Amino acid sequence: MNVPVEIQNAPGRLTLVWPDGTIQRLAHADLRRACPCAGCRRLRLTDAPVEVPADVEVNAVASMGYGVQLVFSDGHDRGIFPWAWFAAFTAPQA
Repeated sequence: MNVPVEIQNAPGRLTLVWPDGTIQRLAHADLRRACPCAGCRRLRLTDAPVEVPADVEVNAVASMGYGVQLVFSDGHDRGIFPWAWFAAFTAPQA
């Protein structure tokens, strides 16, 4: 399993440093919109927008072994983001 060697949670951005040296910078709002929890996936399947405050932040990052649980400032804390999900994630272009 490919696991980041470093995780940095800064205002507005989560940064992952992968073992090969790749640095992945992910906006908190992009992560919140792409949350892989069942509720958010269900909304996206119905083409309903996942409403995300522009100033949403990641308040906490909890290790789950195979990934992390992100706790967002809007109260959402259901999503567990597997490492493989992060490795494949590309933020949508604005």
